[in-house]
Amino acid sequence: MKCIIIEGPQGCGKTNLANYLRENMAASNLYRLTGNKDKTKTGKEKSKKMYEALLDYMEKIQDSEVNLIFDRTFFTDYVYSKLGYKEYDYEDVYQELLKKLGNLKYDIYYISLYLEDTNIYRERLKRVHHNYQAFSLDSSIRQQNAYQALLPKIRKLSNTKVVELAMDDFDKAYQIINNLLEIKKSEE
Repeated sequence: MKCIIIEGPQGCGKTNLANYLRENMAASNLYRLTGNKDKTKTGKEKSKKMYEALLDYMEKIQDSEVNLIFDRTFFTDYVYSKLGYKEYDYEDVYQELLKKLGNLKYDIYYISLYLEDTNIYRERLKRVHHNYQAFSLDSSIRQQNAYQALLPKIRKLSNTKVVELAMDDFDKAYQIINNLLEIKKSEE
């Protein structure tokens, strides 16, 4: 079965892609993770426990024949700590979680979303949002660069295929995903 992890900056289209996959992939569960809002050093331990439990859960259900779709995971906590949005260094936790992810028996697709035309963020960031992290063009561009910097190490995981996907045009992105994941759209 497949495990699809969708990551990327605010406003890049994670929610749209996650919804699309859930609606078009048979036998799939969608998990929308917001991370831990505690930005203090105590938040690091809370985040660690949450993602260790998530990876344990994933391991326990690997033979369930259900595809897993994640709209964000521990990669977001790592990027946010790297960018100074959190008061703690997440490097040690990130390395442990990455190793555990690499040991799972899924075909993992790490889908790194970005926008080729970063001006599109301006329009997308106008939507209603929670005040977890301020939405801004500068913030999204910084996040986009930080997510891109993670890719070389993720590519080293033997069970993981890294996909960089521009989300400027949703229909074009969906066609790429359909081909990659062999999603057959039914005739309407």
